[in-house]
Amino acid sequence: MTQQRDSADRKPRGKGPKRPRKPKVDPFSIGELEITDYKDVKMLRRFVSDTGKILPRRRTGLSAKHQRRIAQTIKIARQLALLPYTEKLVRK
Repeated sequence: MTQQRDSADRKPRGKGPKRPRKPKVDPFSIGELEITDYKDVKMLRRFVSDTGKILPRRRTGLSAKHQRRIAQTIKIARQLALLPYTEKLVRK
C-alpha cells in the first residue's frame, strides 16, 4: 500500500535566489534615444542579438508601440543591406 502525500507535505522547489529585478526603462520614452532613421545602424544594433535576431520586449524594455517601430526600422535596414539578416551560423 502506497502512501499519498498532500501538497502541504512537499517542499516548494526553488529555482534559485529571489532577487528583485531592476525595472527596464524605455529609452525612447525618456528621450534618451530617437527612432529617427533606418540609417542609424549603431542605434539599431542595440536591439538585435549577436545572431541577428530582433530582441523581444522583455529583453529591451521597450513599450509595444516602440517595439513595433524598431522592428519595422530594422526590417527596412535589412532590406537595404545596412544590417545583416543573420550574423553568423552557430552550430555545436
